[in-house]
Amino acid sequence: MTRSIRYQSNDQADEDDANRRDLVERFSGSNGQYYDAQFTRIGNKSGFTLTFNWAAAIFGPIWFGFRGLWKWGLPFTVLEAFALAQIVRGGWGDMTAEVSQRIAQMELQLKLRRTQLEAAIENSSDKVDAYNRNIEGLEEIVRQSQIEFAQIEESRIWVVAFGLGLLFLVKGVQGVLANSALEARFSEWLSDRSLKSGISVARLALSGLFVVLVYAASVAHFGTSGAIPFLQIFPTIPEIRMGAIKGIEVVFESLNTRGEGFWDGISFSIRSVLDFLEAVFTQTPWIVVSSFIIALTALSAGVSAAIYTTAFLAITGLVGLWVLSMQTLALLGTAALIAIGLGIPLGIFCARHPRAYAIVRPILDFQQTMPAFVYMIPIILFFGAGKPAAVVTCLIFGMPPTVRLTVLGLNGVPESIREAAIAYGASKWYLLTRIDLPLAAPSIRAGMNQTILLSLLTVVVASLIGAKGLGEKVLEALQYADVGQGLLAGFAILFLAMILDRIVQGRRKRV
Repeated sequence: MTRSIRYQSNDQADEDDANRRDLVERFSGSNGQYYDAQFTRIGNKSGFTLTFNWAAAIFGPIWFGFRGLWKWGLPFTVLEAFALAQIVRGGWGDMTAEVSQRIAQMELQLKLRRTQLEAAIENSSDKVDAYNRNIEGLEEIVRQSQIEFAQIEESRIWVVAFGLGLLFLVKGVQGVLANSALEARFSEWLSDRSLKSGISVARLALSGLFVVLVYAASVAHFGTSGAIPFLQIFPTIPEIRMGAIKGIEVVFESLNTRGEGFWDGISFSIRSVLDFLEAVFTQTPWIVVSSFIIALTALSAGVSAAIYTTAFLAITGLVGLWVLSMQTLALLGTAALIAIGLGIPLGIFCARHPRAYAIVRPILDFQQTMPAFVYMIPIILFFGAGKPAAVVTCLIFGMPPTVRLTVLGLNGVPESIREAAIAYGASKWYLLTRIDLPLAAPSIRAGMNQTILLSLLTVVVASLIGAKGLGEKVLEALQYADVGQGLLAGFAILFLAMILDRIVQGRRKRV
């Protein structure tokens, strides 16, 4: 009985080994026996296992691309292209082009100065000494440049040696890492058969074409020292550029003309909210405003946060920046209220409609990555220079975090909790207000915090289009190199940021 069990166990092990070999063969497409042995070695050890793949070492990025390991192939392509560029540059490239050009320019200057010197000597001019000093200086520059020229020529062999050393090093690293990288992909393939496997002529052709193109362009460019203009300067078509500029101008002029009433309505709404908040913060006695801010900080973030909030407000007032800080707070408050008021509902909608979020996401990327100076141009066209335009600038830059983190928070709500609530008859409104939003509140609050801080960062930029407040002081300090004023205004902005951060993010504590 024991012997039969042993035989059965051995048979089962042999069958498992055969199945694994078949899987490795299917995955690799060729040389399955070799890869099965290497994968077994790698899998039997917990740490890194030293193996060497000669095919990967010789063919480099082409092998990695052929195997679908593009995340390895691309950086290796860059490294090998850089190594080849050094070999070509040191071997027959014109490494002394810049120095040669400098020497030629200095020699022309020398020729001119010597001609002027001869004329000055003939005319007994008082500029003879000046010309002599100038000639001596130019001759010294030429001598130093000639020495540099010789040193560069002597360094060619070292540049070539560096390139060769780097190339062999990269190929060695490729050979060492290849089997481990392929084994990791094999493990992924076992659980996800949608991954590309086996031999693919298309992958081979694509990776080969890509690598050859990169290498050929690098060698041709550095080997000819920029003699091929096509490789150095991207070909441009002026008609396309001018047509694009004209088309954009026509679109925005049309939007401005046809939507004049719409833009005026938005501007009026923003100005109404802004004027109200500015009146509240600047016309209310400072002791009332500061007491309210301190109390709000204490309730939200605790006594310790309230203490340094008191210190920050005191410093801001004592240096004469209280009114400007309140103007900035009003501007920020208007932008934040609108951004949060639009961002949270939009985030809720996008969380429930993934297709809509796929459309909204590129717009959010545009808002966050496009420099504020760029979208300030159409903003001025629609709203004119002034505070409403500044609010819109802060709004555009600061709104994306609220939308993104609202979507993230709602998508992170456990589905089991939602299903349990639905099973007990919860309506969509109850589900949203009592389940989703409370559980997503930390993420949403983080988004609100980021919106406020990003809007505050845009205050300085917004001062370029007529926004008042601390940003204007920073801009003036920048124009006149006034370090003291700039730092004081910057610290005041920092104080506002820290206070608002603690109010929004701080946990409620008893005081």
